[in-house]
Amino acid sequence: MADKKMILGMTLNSGYGNISGAWRAPEVDPGNYANIESNIRYAQAAERGGFAFLFTPDFPTVRGDVEFSGIQNIMEPMMALAAISQATSNIGFIATGSTTFQEPFNTARQFKALDAMSHGRAGWNAVTTSDSMVSANYGRPVADRAERYQRANEAIQIVQALWGSWEKDAWIKDQASGRFLDASKLRPVNLQGEHVASRGPLPIPPSEQGQPIIFTSGGPSPHLLELAGRYASGFIAEVWTIEEARAQRQMVRDAAERAGRNPDEIKYIPGLMTTVAPTVRAGLDRRLALSGDVIEARLPHVGALLGLQLDPSRYDQPLTEAQLRAAHASPMDPRSGIVLKVAREGWSPRDILAHGVIDFHPTTVGPAEVHADHLQEWLEAGAADGFWLSPDIYEDGVDAFVDEVVPELRRRGIFPEEYVGSTLRENLGVPAQYGLDPRVAGGTS
Repeated sequence: MADKKMILGMTLNSGYGNISGAWRAPEVDPGNYANIESNIRYAQAAERGGFAFLFTPDFPTVRGDVEFSGIQNIMEPMMALAAISQATSNIGFIATGSTTFQEPFNTARQFKALDAMSHGRAGWNAVTTSDSMVSANYGRPVADRAERYQRANEAIQIVQALWGSWEKDAWIKDQASGRFLDASKLRPVNLQGEHVASRGPLPIPPSEQGQPIIFTSGGPSPHLLELAGRYASGFIAEVWTIEEARAQRQMVRDAAERAGRNPDEIKYIPGLMTTVAPTVRAGLDRRLALSGDVIEARLPHVGALLGLQLDPSRYDQPLTEAQLRAAHASPMDPRSGIVLKVAREGWSPRDILAHGVIDFHPTTVGPAEVHADHLQEWLEAGAADGFWLSPDIYEDGVDAFVDEVVPELRRRGIFPEEYVGSTLRENLGVPAQYGLDPRVAGGTS
């Protein structure tokens, strides 16, 4: 592991940041949700730091808490990333697209167009969708798990076949002879599955990386692992501990091996939420200033995670020696151990929550060394090939990470000094592919 270099990506969502209330930060334009220029600036900052990709999660419905929390989605991922692609040169784009509600031809067309116009920097996070609110927006019932994953297998195979239906040397562009392309090398795919089908071909040429890269995301369900093992070159993960990440990474690698692939071809990428500040105390205060109401509501949960009854009048005081002796981490929640660790460092319950201990991903707060220590420990423990970062406030949090943490990672020799190449495939270190992977093709007739 000593010579291994980590991959870094950054989530891109509403234009504000990952903490509740980021849209209200004094330095933030509250209109950023509809302002593509802001996300272009954040993408350019991430590219300046050598980040391999931007990742856009997608939840295509309106949640119930939007009145005060705002909308966390980017407005429309493909349109936003297309705009950003024209203002950047090296950073890649991984957009989430549902196999459940989108037809394979539309998916293939959108993602290969983004790949061509970005000169080989696109990736597709292929997800199944089971949320009833999203399902209602598409006017369909929620399918059962087996059907969703069968459709996903069919959809991904059809998409990849369509990506390869314009052969690599089909585009002649010979002005003298008048031949635009060799029509014999633009072929239908004629694939029919139980749930989806497409005739093809797709009228889009290969990019500099051939075709977009497949990602999957989520937890270690057998269906998802099979999907990842067969098709994915990246797995976007949500885990809280090194032990959990190492186990899940091994499951992903084993799934790739079962599919006849080299497990090194699939990169395991857990999330990390970041607050870069001169000190831990300054970082906690930054988070409390914007998330105070949310933290207030969560305070009783700290006691439950530690197996204690906490007195509300002592929420701003460290736990007593007796409480620390009695506290124990719940084996049912991997975050409990993190809560206990932070409590033993002498922080109050309010400050424990400000550390982000029960957020969606592990959270690092403080100066560059704090973030670099976390990333290095996970990398060297075999718990990750890279990380997708979610800054607390984009407006200054991206630049702070790039200017302070990235140089520290490079000083330690664990992050590349420059981009390996200009395509996402090069910068992730995954092999070339065009069309279906012959090792795993099959199952769609």
